[in-house]
Amino acid sequence: MSVTTASNVDLSKPLAGRTAIVTGSGQNIGKAIALHFARAGANVVVNGHRNQAAIDKVAKEIEGLGVKALACLADVGNAEAVAAMVKKAQDKFGQVDIAVSNVSVRLRQPFHDITLEDWDATLKSNLSSAFYLARAVLPGMQKAKWGRIIHISGEDGFQGHVPFRAHSMVCKAGVHAFSKAIGVEFAAEGITANTVSPGSIDTTRDWSQYPEELAGNAPEPDPDEKNRPRRRHRDGMRISRRGQRVVHQRTGHPCERRAVHVLAVIKEDCACLKGGFYFFERIG
Repeated sequence: MSVTTASNVDLSKPLAGRTAIVTGSGQNIGKAIALHFARAGANVVVNGHRNQAAIDKVAKEIEGLGVKALACLADVGNAEAVAAMVKKAQDKFGQVDIAVSNVSVRLRQPFHDITLEDWDATLKSNLSSAFYLARAVLPGMQKAKWGRIIHISGEDGFQGHVPFRAHSMVCKAGVHAFSKAIGVEFAAEGITANTVSPGSIDTTRDWSQYPEELAGNAPEPDPDEKNRPRRRHRDGMRISRRGQRVVHQRTGHPCERRAVHVLAVIKEDCACLKGGFYFFERIG
């Protein structure tokens, strides 16, 4: 297995020789990150929970970029499933150098409607999954004296502006605290852990969980933005209350720029970054 070092790094392929796992990478931000890593030279493990066809398609796109891919269907809220996925990656590629925890379930539930089962299931999917992944990849990273762990969080865990999502908000804040814990404990071994928090991003999602964000029409955009297309969800309705909270009343697009931000905090020259929080309000 070839290993990228500071002395032999190809600036056009800074992740050549590395292997990344990106959970929830069958669509949206996870898919964009996986493809961007592949363009940077990394082999990528593409993960999803239910849709094998979706992750197979992303894996094929990655292989078309000249690197290797592994499509692995696994429930990241299950510790044994995560360990098995990492084992498959290690068997195929030899090592997992980069782990991106991206999965998130966003149920809209008033506090008194959240059952114990709802709470536990959300924490397993959105927070415990990050622990399961880190627990599985860290021994190999310690042995290699190099590793990058990224947690994808969200603005609702820090701004507290979205109602009826207590369990999700706790997880969004919790993964950042987890980044700090990993960062301070494993920094001396060449391992960093950081949090990337997207702003309002136009993604494929279950819009029934966002009724307050789809009511009415958004204000007209800034005149300087008049030539740019307005974001709409799949039924063509304009984004309203969500749009009013972001610059120029537009949500960001999930693809290239978000992936660039994630790549920026795992490069060879970013070894000093640990437990950092990177919030990007507008990327469209």
